[in-house]
Amino acid sequence: MTEAAADIDRRAARVLLLDASGRVLLLRGCDPARPEHRYWFTVGGGLEPGESLADAAVREVFEETGLRISPGDLAGPVRTDEVNFPFDGRWYSQEQSFFVVRTDAFQPDLSHLDEYEIESVDATRWWSPDDLDATEERFYPADLAALLREVG
Repeated sequence: MTEAAADIDRRAARVLLLDASGRVLLLRGCDPARPEHRYWFTVGGGLEPGESLADAAVREVFEETGLRISPGDLAGPVRTDEVNFPFDGRWYSQEQSFFVVRTDAFQPDLSHLDEYEIESVDATRWWSPDDLDATEERFYPADLAALLREVG
């Protein structure tokens, strides 16, 4: 981190949407400040003021995929960690909790994305742990294949 960069501390709910064969739904995006930095990431995002982790997870799943779930559909959190990353010229320090939701595979509806997400998200894909092990593409978290195998 550079001293000039503003730190943004936030909590986030991440969701591992798993289909019957154990594949996870990932979104592909980029950092608007570095459009060449493309990567795959799990569904989820930051909590809004007064929002619980479960409520944020439910909201984010709908906004990023169009799937309607309830807090009762969430298993976990199965992991909580902290990450630091740059996005759009600012540095984030994020404590994130991962939940599991089991669902049938579906074609995500990206029409509910926020304006900044519309500009940075361009694809979705269901990934198996083996797909993640074999790809040269960047994805987060970096140990996602191992996490998927843990939660089975």
